[in-house]
Amino acid sequence: MLTPPSSHAGGIRYPSFTAQTARDSDTRIHGNVRVVESIQAIDAVAWNTCFPNELENYDYLLAVEEAGIQGFTWCYAVVEEHKQIVAAMPAFLTDYTLDTTLDDGKLRRLIRRIRTRFPRFLTMKLACLGSPETECGLIGFHPSVNEERKSALTAELLAGFEHYAHINGCKLIGIKDIPMDHKRLWAISAPAYTAIPGMATAQLMINFKTINEYMACLSSNSRKDMRRKLRSAEHIRIEERTNIDDVLPKVLALYKDTKERSEFQFEELTEAYFRGVLARMPGKALCTLYWQGEELLAANVMLKDERTLLDKFFCMDGVRGREHNLYFLSWFHNLQYCLDHGIKRYQSGQACYENKLRLKSGLNSNWMMFRHTNPVMGCLLRLIAPMLAMENEERHD
Repeated sequence: MLTPPSSHAGGIRYPSFTAQTARDSDTRIHGNVRVVESIQAIDAVAWNTCFPNELENYDYLLAVEEAGIQGFTWCYAVVEEHKQIVAAMPAFLTDYTLDTTLDDGKLRRLIRRIRTRFPRFLTMKLACLGSPETECGLIGFHPSVNEERKSALTAELLAGFEHYAHINGCKLIGIKDIPMDHKRLWAISAPAYTAIPGMATAQLMINFKTINEYMACLSSNSRKDMRRKLRSAEHIRIEERTNIDDVLPKVLALYKDTKERSEFQFEELTEAYFRGVLARMPGKALCTLYWQGEELLAANVMLKDERTLLDKFFCMDGVRGREHNLYFLSWFHNLQYCLDHGIKRYQSGQACYENKLRLKSGLNSNWMMFRHTNPVMGCLLRLIAPMLAMENEERHD
């Protein structure tokens, strides 16, 4: 469950890309690699075949593309052999400010004051594999690709994307939120890149049959605290929706309120994002609304299939949401949803780790990789990389 309004979706988030992108929007070709600037230029079945168990599939990426999120140019890299896509990955271009992930608040504020006079200070054009709106940076492969070929195809896709980055004037190239089980693949395929820790993804395996059985796994103090917090449920009406058009302005206001309370500044989602994800993913997307009387206090957008409930965004009224313990109320509602639908994995995203660990979630490490095409700048970035790494420390909403 993402207490910051991104996540979801999300790891590292990138600010706006203000420079012009490629001179045209045509497909760019480099060897067997195509980079296209709309996922609609790719066959949906071919894309999803490379990501057979991925909730954030073709339809989700199309909803993101159509959402009008400012500051990003979306693109999609594929390797084709005999007119068949054998490897694929989403990507984006943006202006990346190096202070985005600094944990030192004083230093971050100083840099932002400097930027009021010098807007481009510590800002670079970034071309990045992955997506700011997905949980992990996954490269997908056609089922016919065996393990021995994956590193070569990954290196080929990366080389084609680097060519595209050069065309667009991006000297900083990144790979976002690589899950631990893919890290070795990228280490082999991208030896010139520097790896730094990203924000971990939290998940809870549903290996209990009832909420009471789950409660028994918590510490005595946590059980008492959760039971006290859950008394708020008697004042709250919970509604599950697949269409929120009638309350979308209020949901967006809650989202913006949550975003303003976040330690890190993320990209700004739009009404079209929330509407599009629900509309384009029937049966796989839902939004839970939390009401007190006729007042909407919180909204929780999630994706689901028969295996996983993926918590994308939880946003709430900062005062009344805490008063009614809505973060915890939504947590237990989502666990009950998993139990009711036979779902075995609740993926609650990044941030707010103290609460998630306390509630018995595990953390799956993610990594970011980068390189700068200028050797001097690349050396400097490697030196300061530890300052830019996302520490998986405990955070609160």
